[in-house]
Amino acid sequence: MKFLKLLILLFTIPIFSQQGGMWIPSLLKGMNETEMKNLGMKMTAEDIYDVNKSSLKDAIVHFNGGCTSEIISNQGLILTNHHCGYDAIQSHSSVEHDYLQDGFWAKNKQAELPNPGMVATLIVSINDVTTQVLEGVATLSSEAEKQKKIQENISSVQNTFAKESWQEAKIRTFYEGNQYILFVTETFKDIRLVGAPPSSIGKFGSDTDNWVWPRHTGDFSIFRIYANKDNKPAEYAADNIPYTPKHFLPISIDGISEDDFTLVFGFPGRTQEYLPSFAVEQLVNTLNPAKIEIRDAALKVQDGFMRKDKAIKIQYASKYASVANYWKKWIGEKQGLEKSNAIKIKQNFESEFSKRVENAGKSTEYGTLLKDFKENYTKINDYALARDYFNEVVLRNTELLSFGFQLYQLEQIFNTRGEQAFMDRKQNALLRFEDAYKDFNPTVDERVFEQLMRLYSTKSPFIPPSLKSEDITILAKNIYNNSKLTSYKGVQELLAGDSNLVIEQLNNDKGYQLVKLLADYYAANVAGTYNELNLKINALQRDYMKAQLELFPDARFFPDANSTLRVTYGKVKGYSPSDAVYYQPVTHLEGIIEKYVPGDYEFDVPAKLIELYNTKDYGIYGENGKMPVCFIGTNHTTGGNSGSPAIDASGNLIGLNFDRVWEGTMSDIHYDPSICRNIMVDIRYVLFIVDKYANATNLIEEMKLVHPKNSTKKSKKKR
Repeated sequence: MKFLKLLILLFTIPIFSQQGGMWIPSLLKGMNETEMKNLGMKMTAEDIYDVNKSSLKDAIVHFNGGCTSEIISNQGLILTNHHCGYDAIQSHSSVEHDYLQDGFWAKNKQAELPNPGMVATLIVSINDVTTQVLEGVATLSSEAEKQKKIQENISSVQNTFAKESWQEAKIRTFYEGNQYILFVTETFKDIRLVGAPPSSIGKFGSDTDNWVWPRHTGDFSIFRIYANKDNKPAEYAADNIPYTPKHFLPISIDGISEDDFTLVFGFPGRTQEYLPSFAVEQLVNTLNPAKIEIRDAALKVQDGFMRKDKAIKIQYASKYASVANYWKKWIGEKQGLEKSNAIKIKQNFESEFSKRVENAGKSTEYGTLLKDFKENYTKINDYALARDYFNEVVLRNTELLSFGFQLYQLEQIFNTRGEQAFMDRKQNALLRFEDAYKDFNPTVDERVFEQLMRLYSTKSPFIPPSLKSEDITILAKNIYNNSKLTSYKGVQELLAGDSNLVIEQLNNDKGYQLVKLLADYYAANVAGTYNELNLKINALQRDYMKAQLELFPDARFFPDANSTLRVTYGKVKGYSPSDAVYYQPVTHLEGIIEKYVPGDYEFDVPAKLIELYNTKDYGIYGENGKMPVCFIGTNHTTGGNSGSPAIDASGNLIGLNFDRVWEGTMSDIHYDPSICRNIMVDIRYVLFIVDKYANATNLIEEMKLVHPKNSTKKSKKKR
């Protein structure tokens, strides 16, 4: 592993610019720190990550497992995206008190709203445990044995690693299984909603503008971390107190300019930068088109109902946004990969890889990798496609089928673990269902079922033979008129009684019968073969990654994103998406007014915001008579970076990451520095909305506002 430890600091693949990459914050010393300083950074690597004293990493929070947030006051105030807090905002909303429509602002701590189940996680330390995890693995012959040994070692290291009683140790794999890092974390469980703009600000442009530049969305919401009296994580309690952080981010109100240094610090979810060309070709030509078609059909049904019924709009707002997000992303990703000729670039790299394998005398170790990749991706194609159809139709986008599958898993638990495990899981399932059915509408779901099951039955490579002759419309009516899966009360009835009675009741239900038919067929005909082939591909990918690290000493490789804390750095920068078109890097409030469509659910504008625009009442947040809204940069981001802070050269907050430009959404697979841009809310717009629009000056008073670009102005530290 010695070669890997050296390469981590020194190499990345040549096709990336110096701004590309998602770097481990504990390993920035060396080339990364030099690059950042060349781009204008004034901090040191220790200012970003230090295990012994406070640093930027102590202000970066993994928000509810899927987004990022940052601490912006000494009282645990955290800032994240509106779309990251959307479920919480929705859960507190009703037709009478619609916080999605009207916004919410707690003018004191007593008015802040608790969110059961929401968590916020901080990183305490980052530790390389590769040697311990891979101990005894090299001598094993089969991939299954190797993975079993690795999991045993991971469990042992996690359980014995030194930490405090309230902390957790989690090991994640890097470089496709060539490196393992342990994160010591603290997870807070009392997170309260503090403020959110109305959706007409926080979601302005909605799905039309999603993944698009120019952008004019105030995509932010504000929460607070609460702790026990010892400042430690605790479940919600009325007498908990605001968390006192080791570090919080000062906020710059001096604004940004093109070519300013930007550092985005957060928890990017997943990238696949080192896939072979065969995998990218499969995504572009087979898998993404199928998923796009499925979600397009579901969205059209939901949108039709949401536009006609306000109650349904509230019920489905969060679900619709979630489904639409990756639907549009996959469209842009496919187009971007085609436009940037990513497959050809991968093929050219593979040609060079083959030459280096031969020249280095490594044909025995690596000579068949590309051939084996091609063979296994050919074999897995139909199984991967069938898997995507099953996941998208049964598990994700048809709620009745999704509910039924959870019950199917309950029956499997009974069959494998017995009565006690079944009863325990049954109670947990009832609690989950109670919450889920609040936002379920059987009329809407029946129409979704019709559309998606029609696609599934005609286009999936593997389906139960009996489905081929089914009239899907009749099937839908039969299930939605007779199945108890259409209501929470019905599910309660299905789960009433002892285990044997419950199993009998489930298997007599029309909806459950269909789910079981689909799930049993998938398990018997798809899952096993897919998993077997995927295991082989993962082993090949691990060896391919090891070979790249070894054979390309003139390159710098960053590990793929895996929802762990990362640093990505770059500059504020415009771009040219096509011939004769150039996009400026900053948008302004004028653009919101230009897009304004009265009463439209995507482009309506609150009357007060229009008034503030007309009077140019921007306070200290405007610049040259204009109100900046969003800006773009060359930071390499992905899902999970939503809510990540954009930090200036001196460690101050300048913006809030929330999206990427559509032309560059393929950056999860292929980063092109000429068109890949991340989109951020200008922090001055956030402050302007909080202060001037919401009059929530109590929140402004908590923050530390600074003037890093103008030394003649004093920092404004409000408490």
